Amino acid sequence: MKLATSFLATLILFPLVTTQASDSPKPNILFIIADDQSPMDLAVYNPQTSLQTPVLDKLAAEGMVIEGAYHMGAFQGAVCTPSRHMIMSGRTVWHLPIGPGVDRHCPPDLEQNTIPAVFNRAGYATMRTCKSGNSYEAANKQFTVRHDASKRGGTEETGSAWHAEQVLNYLHEREANRDTKPFLIYFGFSHPHDTRDGTPELLAQYGAVNHTDKDSLPPANDKQPPLPSNYLPAHPFPDGHPGLRDEVAVSGVWDKRDPRTIRNEIGRYNACSENIDIQIGRVLEKLAAMDELDNTYIIYTSDHGIAVGRHGLQGKQNLYEHTWRVPFIVKGPGIQPASRATGNIYLLDTLATLCDLVGIEAPDSNEGISFKSVLEGKRSTIRDVMYGVYSGGTKPGMRSVRQGDWKLIEYDGLDGVVREKQLFNLAENPNEFLGQHHAPSVIALTGVTPEAEQVNLAGDPRYADKLAEMETLLLAEMRRLDDPYRLWYQPTDDL
Repeated sequence: MKLATSFLATLILFPLVTTQASDSPKPNILFIIADDQSPMDLAVYNPQTSLQTPVLDKLAAEGMVIEGAYHMGAFQGAVCTPSRHMIMSGRTVWHLPIGPGVDRHCPPDLEQNTIPAVFNRAGYATMRTCKSGNSYEAANKQFTVRHDASKRGGTEETGSAWHAEQVLNYLHEREANRDTKPFLIYFGFSHPHDTRDGTPELLAQYGAVNHTDKDSLPPANDKQPPLPSNYLPAHPFPDGHPGLRDEVAVSGVWDKRDPRTIRNEIGRYNACSENIDIQIGRVLEKLAAMDELDNTYIIYTSDHGIAVGRHGLQGKQNLYEHTWRVPFIVKGPGIQPASRATGNIYLLDTLATLCDLVGIEAPDSNEGISFKSVLEGKRSTIRDVMYGVYSGGTKPGMRSVRQGDWKLIEYDGLDGVVREKQLFNLAENPNEFLGQHHAPSVIALTGVTPEAEQVNLAGDPRYADKLAEMETLLLAEMRRLDDPYRLWYQPTDDL
């Protein structure tokens, strides 16, 4: 009799438990993306940074910092375009609806299986604000509410505050209408991409000016940030993309790499980045006031990193860690505060992960891997090998592969004029110092003296076996990911 009573009680209670679980609100998503933000700019990745970001510091303290987040690469100078296609679609770099391989490697009507379309079908309210252009327009159109404009000025109307206002207006309307649908907000900024016209007060804080005279240097100022530790006055060899806009035509820098120019530009860059931090804080305060913060996953990232003086480069068309990597900070339900993980994630994993976090199925077209298990502390990484490409200049361009502490970058451009190999142990040489960083004239500028072993190891016979191993790994990744090119020494019979 007791068994029957217990069984009956279970039958009665079970539907109640199921109903309560299904009625619990789905989590919201606030996906924040900057334009051209290196992880090395942020204190959570680089304690020596001059940039102040108290809001992002707090976000990291309340959530997880992913150390190994990458953007995979690009086949054009506007690196942000393929990057943003990958974010939206969850597809790898050679499988996008743009670039080489479209006919063979991209399904039709892909925009119907991008982040906004998938979340619209799942009953989410979707909203977007971001820069105009250099993105996946067919996917952008899928957002129910959209306010896009490029805002790179130094006022509230012309700068990052404008993007924050769009989100705040949306949240005010949601509050007024008592909208209880879960939301996915794509909160994008136009900065710190150039032109980096910061607000007057933040420019003054970093000792910078909006320099516009190509024939003169900006004024020196002790408040300006120091040079990066891996600063060089010039890259040691051509990058294979002559006349690249980001290296010769950025207003305020142009082709100059002198300390005054670079320090002033970093000051402008920091002023724009700190303003982003301020605007994120305004939105988080509003979510807290609406009692929506605890049920919201907050992601902060960028479409790629950037050099701004590191390795003698200015732009994002390279595969050094400061540019290939991206910041990735996540706070939300079930994520341990002040946690860190290697991750080994790509930006293209975003779609799969967002779907997994809220309990909806990722589309069949998705090629990314969910890293929910990393966010929950169940795994430290989701892959063993990372592949990177820049093929926007002369072909085939640059390729990189990383496994564990070891990283290889190879260059093949200008019809064979540029053929270079770089091998780094990132545990021992995290800044990817080259022989040129050991020059007394460079040390005098940066104040950083690299260790003797902190160099490119590709030409060192002691590491010949490791170089060969990494080259084998690189070719395997190129084949696996349908890379349409081969480097000068690689076989071409499988193309």
